[in-house]
Amino acid sequence: MNYPIWDVSFGAGLLIALVAGLHVFVSHFAVGGGLFLVLTERKAIKNHDHALLNWLKAHTKFFVLLTVVYGAVSGVGIWFTIGLISPTATSDLIHIFVWGWAIEWVFFFVEITAALLYLAGWDKLSPKLHQWYGWIYFWAAFASLVVINGIITFMLTPGSWLDVHKFWIGFFNPTYWPSLFFRSAICIALAGIYALITASVLKDKDLKARIVRWGALWTIPSLLALIPFGYWYIREVPAALFLSARGLMPTATHYAFLAWSLLAVTFILMLLALFTPRRMHLVFALVIGLVALGAMDSFEFVREDVRKPFVIENYLYDNSLYAAAMPGDGGFTVDNLNTVGVLHSAAWIDQRTITAENQIAVGHEIFRVECQACHTANSYRGIHQLLEQRQWDPTTTRAMLSGLALMHNGVMPPFAGTDPERDALAAYLNTLQTITPTPATDGKLIYQNNCSMCHQDHPNDQFFTSIVTDPKAAADSFKDLTSIFPLMPDIKLNEPQRTALVQYLNTQRPPAQHAQNQPSPAAEGGK
Repeated sequence: MNYPIWDVSFGAGLLIALVAGLHVFVSHFAVGGGLFLVLTERKAIKNHDHALLNWLKAHTKFFVLLTVVYGAVSGVGIWFTIGLISPTATSDLIHIFVWGWAIEWVFFFVEITAALLYLAGWDKLSPKLHQWYGWIYFWAAFASLVVINGIITFMLTPGSWLDVHKFWIGFFNPTYWPSLFFRSAICIALAGIYALITASVLKDKDLKARIVRWGALWTIPSLLALIPFGYWYIREVPAALFLSARGLMPTATHYAFLAWSLLAVTFILMLLALFTPRRMHLVFALVIGLVALGAMDSFEFVREDVRKPFVIENYLYDNSLYAAAMPGDGGFTVDNLNTVGVLHSAAWIDQRTITAENQIAVGHEIFRVECQACHTANSYRGIHQLLEQRQWDPTTTRAMLSGLALMHNGVMPPFAGTDPERDALAAYLNTLQTITPTPATDGKLIYQNNCSMCHQDHPNDQFFTSIVTDPKAAADSFKDLTSIFPLMPDIKLNEPQRTALVQYLNTQRPPAQHAQNQPSPAAEGGK
């Protein structure tokens, strides 16, 4: 909250995904491709395969242009983007792992230098020295992965670092090793996939067939290795993280299914390439590459989504608020802001006092500070669309802000601020709704508009199974929702709405339980 807000109209998170997606796909090729170059050169020299060596020279140029030029530029683009969109998280990660970043930048410098010397050394250096440059490149690139992996996995599973704040505890966190093995297998698989692209344009069908088979033998075993490594990775992620991403906002679950599905498609396509290597065409090779890109981006979406609402799990929320008091947090914790207020804490606020005239304008400023990290007003994850769907009146909108942390399986940060600031934010949000709210009288619609954000719409939800069997008593209990659970929004429904809601909820009970609540024939006869 010490930084200005960069207003990205189509969504800050989507921009990061666009910038980082291709970079990650290329950077993993930079690691596996280095090993591919050295071992393929060694294989060609051993077999006196001059045609393969000539192809490898051209492939090296493609490799350097893609990884060193595009990879380096897009890497800088990631730093630029995250520095503007999430400056607090960027600053924290730099300060927590300052020496890790320092050594990574040394490895990166060695990596680039060795790659350029390897490219320039064809036909100028002895085969032994030339391969040494290749090995230096590979180990420097792999060392960069080793360091970056520790920082990325820390964001998802900081583990006991939250208590001790030690560098190595945070670096070798619970998902460090499974992630390193998983990503290493991806690197090797991509080396074979990228080889198909440059091999597909060859006129010599025999040479093309040899390279395609060689590339397939790099990729197919690596794809199979992703299964146990992926299972290991999932086992080390706290179960609550995956649980929080399921249900009403199952983004991680959907992308996990998509990732494994696209990996299966990649595997099948590589088998086709292995058994029909002479028929490899550039379009087919690019299709394999695009499917693999989709699989990898889906995995990255899962990794990003399961830790919501945090940038750094249990430490820093997406909106740059801290979950609990930590050294150097500047007092930007939820509890502190509930007392002091957002307007007197955030540095880039134009209006510090709320009046009847400026309430909506102040609410907009609070929206930018607390909500805009994930939502836009009218575009990506737009609040406008949500309010149009729910049709909340101003009182309901204000009440809902009290229960943000419970909505959608806990993927949103809690509101932090004083009651007048909550009122101001609610006033601004209500200006985004163009449809005049109409009180719902249908029980299902009442449930969807007011309850479904926190309660799953199936009979196993405790919200259904714990309803009082007496409809009138249940309706009366809904007069004061906070008496049922203190963190529930204090939504006010009239008596017909409460009755309709209870009637709908009773239809959602498990059949056996519903039958138990029906009066027996004997009881009916005795009345």
